Amino acid sequence: MQYHGLTVNGLRGTTDSFEHVTRHMPALPRLAAPAAAPTVRRAPPTLPPPLRPPYRACSLGSRRRPPRPHSATAADAPRGGPIPEPEEADQHLLAALRAARIRDEESRRSDPLFIDPYAAVLLSHDVACRDMDCLDSHAMPCQDHYRLTTRYIDDKLQNLISNSEDIRQTVLLTDGMDTRPYRLNWPRLSVVYDVSPGKVFSTATRQLRGSGAKVSRNCVLLHTPLESPDLQESLSKNGFNGNRLSLWVLQGLPLPTITSLENLLLVISNLAMKGSIFIGELPHFPDCMASMDMGLEHENLGKLFFTQGFQASFVRYDDVVKDVGLDLATPRDQRGRLLFVAEQLRFSDAQMESFRMHLERIEDDADEDGFEEL
Repeated sequence: MQYHGLTVNGLRGTTDSFEHVTRHMPALPRLAAPAAAPTVRRAPPTLPPPLRPPYRACSLGSRRRPPRPHSATAADAPRGGPIPEPEEADQHLLAALRAARIRDEESRRSDPLFIDPYAAVLLSHDVACRDMDCLDSHAMPCQDHYRLTTRYIDDKLQNLISNSEDIRQTVLLTDGMDTRPYRLNWPRLSVVYDVSPGKVFSTATRQLRGSGAKVSRNCVLLHTPLESPDLQESLSKNGFNGNRLSLWVLQGLPLPTITSLENLLLVISNLAMKGSIFIGELPHFPDCMASMDMGLEHENLGKLFFTQGFQASFVRYDDVVKDVGLDLATPRDQRGRLLFVAEQLRFSDAQMESFRMHLERIEDDADEDGFEEL
């Protein structure tokens, strides 16, 4: 008990002494609180924009695609504009203008052989008022001859496409100002290809754009420039199908030599399906036909057609006059031109390719059957 009492008393004494000391200590002055430092708001650092990686052409399998350039539309193309003056135009344009002038004059007659409502659109006012002699060219037939030929081709073409459900591809070999795609009635889903000098066709398109000229409903007109380095490939890229029947029409296409005709026949023979029809008018070839009589000329041209796979027959202008049923004198100045109708006797390149693929499938099936038997 004493042990615990001593301990308690000792603690109490110690506590009393501490209180006595602290009671008699001088009071220290109270220090003022330090002034608060002013708050300075710092603007966040401006980061530079992220660097864009340099443009790299993407591959076909990449998800990133390069930006597409603005595609040109028909609205971007220049509209209107006068036809070049005859003295500034090339011979192809001169010949096309003369043909359009003849069609325009024929359409204004009281008893026209045909009506071309768009021929006048192709002629600027200045050209229409000029004398016909300024548009004369050795490449053009006389006026009566051209009128008769145009009527014959119109009737033949319209009859063929109206009476056949299989002919929905028509290739017009023209001077670039042929208005048949607009003025004739085409069956539904017809595709009309125009092969002509590119400059002349562009000029005609500018003139026709604002006149409301349109092809028949659900039909399409596609142009292939005569200057194409590979005419056969260009027509194929435009969608021509050698596994379907086609109709080819020749009037106005520049063919200066017999070699150019031979090259054209080769292209048509490669593209046209067997049974396709080729009609039109052959120009005069002074390089090889000048000294021939009509019978020999027909024979030689018939052989030329046959070597390229066509069976051709030639039409007399006297017979055309009778078929028209009008009191029209046979044009004397024919300048060696010939009307013709030809049929393709060969298979086209596309047909031959289809046959080859079919035979390969048959051989593959035969090999598989033989392997299973083993």
